Amino acid sequence: MENVDIIRELAKIERKLDNIEKLLNELLEREESYAIMKLSEESLREFLADEPYITPKRISR
Repeated sequence: MENVDIIRELAKIERKLDNIEKLLNELLEREESYAIMKLSEESLREFLADEPYITPKRISR
């Protein structure tokens, strides 16, 4: 009986760890997306700042 309880507890732990891994992967994907968007924003700001037909007021934050 005790072995069955241990096996059940281990199965619960495994499910919880799988869920934690899934959540961490989602978080990392969001952070990567945010970093890419920030990098793109900065790159575009520098590029657009050199364009004479766009005023700096429109691209500044």
